[in-house]
Amino acid sequence: MADLLKRPFGDHGKVHQITPESAGWRYVGFELLRLRAGEDASDVTGETEVIIVMVEGKANITAAGRDWGELGDRMNVFEKSPPHCLYVPNRKDWVLKATTDCTIAVCKAPGNSGHDARKIGPDGITLTQRGEGSNTRFINNIAMENEDYCDSLLVTEVFTPAGNWSSFPSHRHDEDDYPRITYLEETYYHRLNPADGFGIQRVYTDDLKLDKTMAVHDHDVVCVPRGHHPCGAPHGFEMYYLNVMAGPLRKWRFVAAPNVEHLM
Repeated sequence: MADLLKRPFGDHGKVHQITPESAGWRYVGFELLRLRAGEDASDVTGETEVIIVMVEGKANITAAGRDWGELGDRMNVFEKSPPHCLYVPNRKDWVLKATTDCTIAVCKAPGNSGHDARKIGPDGITLTQRGEGSNTRFINNIAMENEDYCDSLLVTEVFTPAGNWSSFPSHRHDEDDYPRITYLEETYYHRLNPADGFGIQRVYTDDLKLDKTMAVHDHDVVCVPRGHHPCGAPHGFEMYYLNVMAGPLRKWRFVAAPNVEHLM
């Protein structure tokens, strides 16, 4: 199995490029761009659909034959304001030019031209609380199951306060047995506040044949091919992550780990 923890290539340009081939799975792709004002990037979606997430900063974007103007107004991800995003279907091109320094996520999964290009957010994205006590976290849903403008992608942002747990109670979505559970591969793009902090993510199966515990740092990505995948933010360090999920069915159904099922 490929290493689950992906460190960025550097701090400028394309700093992550995760493909199904490099991750050892079938559906999810993820790229991260860290651009300076005036720099540009472009691509053709091919057989994948794409959601471009303006994690930080602003850029002018043209995609699928249309000028979408300048997207983005969140200059620091920990402002927690709703993101500006753009959905681009398969077999279309996109071009962006950074108008400020920016961090841009490119989320990918198989597409079948079932949807048109469209802006996502900031309207319609509301920061909502999930969990309670030390399991409290805050969610910006970008393209989850109730939003029907994607073929495969499920995308969301999560803010975990310092000292709290997230993606908890531990759960898995690694079997294709709907409606009990769905098979979804998943990436976590992590940010920490302050940026020199760290968080913890564990990926493990019930039989512990897969059991990895990782210290995650600012701009790291964790790949979750199967198993449970909780995160912890130590006291003093706030955690953000951007989730990308995809599989054969665009439904999010999961099963809790037996020893925490009573907490669901």
